[in-house]
Amino acid sequence: MKRLAKYDVGRRFTRPSTRIAAQVGFGLACTLAMIAVRTAVDMVAPTAGPFAMVYLVVMLATLYGHWQAGVVASVTSFLWAWYFILPEAGSFEFRTGHDASRVTINAVTALVVLVFAEAFRRAVVAAVQVRDTEIERGAMLLAELDHRTKNNFALVASLLELQKRRSENAEVKEALEKGIARIHSFAAAYSNLAQSQGEGAIVAMRPYLRDVVAHFTRAGFHDGVEVELDADACEIPREVAVAIGLFANEALTNCAKYAFPDGRSGKVEVRFHCSRPEEWSLEICDNGVGYAQEPTSVSGSGLGATLLQAFAQQAQAKYEFRPSDTGCQLLLARAG
Repeated sequence: MKRLAKYDVGRRFTRPSTRIAAQVGFGLACTLAMIAVRTAVDMVAPTAGPFAMVYLVVMLATLYGHWQAGVVASVTSFLWAWYFILPEAGSFEFRTGHDASRVTINAVTALVVLVFAEAFRRAVVAAVQVRDTEIERGAMLLAELDHRTKNNFALVASLLELQKRRSENAEVKEALEKGIARIHSFAAAYSNLAQSQGEGAIVAMRPYLRDVVAHFTRAGFHDGVEVELDADACEIPREVAVAIGLFANEALTNCAKYAFPDGRSGKVEVRFHCSRPEEWSLEICDNGVGYAQEPTSVSGSGLGATLLQAFAQQAQAKYEFRPSDTGCQLLLARAG
């Protein structure tokens, strides 16, 4: 239906003469189509008004072929109806004196339909052009924002890296290194979203999470760790999707840091299930070394816990950490 609304007979032609010829041909085609339909209708309702279908033909020809096609369709269809249908059939003569005024009124009405159809067509074209201009402007501004955001991530990481090199304290260096790693993971998640989803307000979660998980797997896990993703195909508002992606990044960061020490092999499973945009769950579990109790990196007062809590609040969801001696499970869920 959208393609039909945007259809324009002359749009594909660049030369003015070819475009006009196409519009004239379209007007004649509309008249021929009307004649075929009218001939079929006359078999069922031979007493239908002689100009009953002229107005529809004029309107369609003008909307899709501009006023040139509308004029051609108007003249040809009107003359055909006058000559073949209006009594006396087979001539332009009038049977009664009232026929002349009737023909005049119908001709003026067809002209009015043509004028209003052309005005409506131009208004729609102008509105579409304004919309396309705004879309292009919005895309340009969004691209500039994405570029500046990536630069800001890089600048912050560079400043922290410089501070780490100047520091002699091992604990400070370790803290700065963790901060730098998190900034890089945030930048990667943001870059994946910007590249795969563009300017839309809705995010397709399966490809988005696939990109986030794949990017972190290449950068954060060694070859002995297998990462498996199972994600439903659903669409979620952008701001919620960003929070889910960052939450997944932070959770995978903790898996990489704590679950598989000293080159230990294992498996991480990422599952995202969604019944509707307001009801979904993200589960990240591993079969690593496990914990007897919850570490401060994901629960308590640590930075990891603070980030996970912030991302959960942004997603309007709740998260739960389930440690065991055979692995860990982190669950982020939102109930409708």
